Amino acid sequence: MPVNSDKPHLWKSDIARSVDWYNAWFVEFAPQAYRDTRAEATEQVKSALDRTANLTNLVPDVLRADPHILQILRMVTAPPLARDRLIGLAGVAPTLVKTMEQERRLPPRMPEQKVASDLSTICALISKLIDRDIFQWLNDRCQPTRVEVHRAATVVADRLCGAVADPIIRNAQEKRQLSAIKAWLEARGYICTEGTERTAWDQMEPGTFSFRLNVPVELAGGRSVNIPIDAVIMPADSTPAQKPLLVEAKSAGDFTNTNKRRKEEAQKITQLRSTYGPSVQFVLFLCGYFDSGYLGYEAAEGIDWIWEHRIDDLSLLGV
Repeated sequence: MPVNSDKPHLWKSDIARSVDWYNAWFVEFAPQAYRDTRAEATEQVKSALDRTANLTNLVPDVLRADPHILQILRMVTAPPLARDRLIGLAGVAPTLVKTMEQERRLPPRMPEQKVASDLSTICALISKLIDRDIFQWLNDRCQPTRVEVHRAATVVADRLCGAVADPIIRNAQEKRQLSAIKAWLEARGYICTEGTERTAWDQMEPGTFSFRLNVPVELAGGRSVNIPIDAVIMPADSTPAQKPLLVEAKSAGDFTNTNKRRKEEAQKITQLRSTYGPSVQFVLFLCGYFDSGYLGYEAAEGIDWIWEHRIDDLSLLGV
């Protein structure tokens, strides 16, 4: 029997409480999550400055030795350069830039002559656009002090974090949501399996749970892929043939993006049911801005949910 998807008369009040719950968390904890990430980013910027002799030796060999610092170097310019803007201005291969930043390496199949040419072009462009209001020692042609380097690194780190502020907050919120589930389950005698103790999702022992476990599903044509599930819980009183409860943690800081993401859950439940049958239990664990439009869509897809502000509803699912 559904817990929330069949009770639209409760949705309005639950939405209001969920928004309040998220906002209270954001005001208290999000600034610290951002500051922690910024502190880590500051150290990474300092390392990049050290590798480039404080931007006085920005040459292709530096990018070859550490391709990932290109992401940092895009933030030392005025204005800071988005990835696609750098590719367009420099006229370099998109594959080169994306591989350097995402895979931390040079594209193995790109001809060496093209790599050398594009790296030289990138270095020349960034050198030309360096924000000299931040790196004033370049104007004075002198060696910067440690204080000046730290100050400049903090500014660049702010730019880096500003470009990915939403993922920083979303990751912190997801971590907190999973911690809430863990605390709730352990208070009821459940045991978390991690590392070498982890087993296949359908071979878990009763009274155990695990986070970020892969569940294989069959696609058209017989191809198999893994679906990552945030929390997998095997009820303590489960039967030998019973499958675990699958929980997807979702949070949102505004109403706009939730409707863009709702099709992801619909696709997951469709793939899970086509592989394991209609009895598979897949629910959402919601906190934040999820409006009636989102809830109605999920309910129509046969997806139920648990509100974080009413986490005890997990017990209604046999947990």
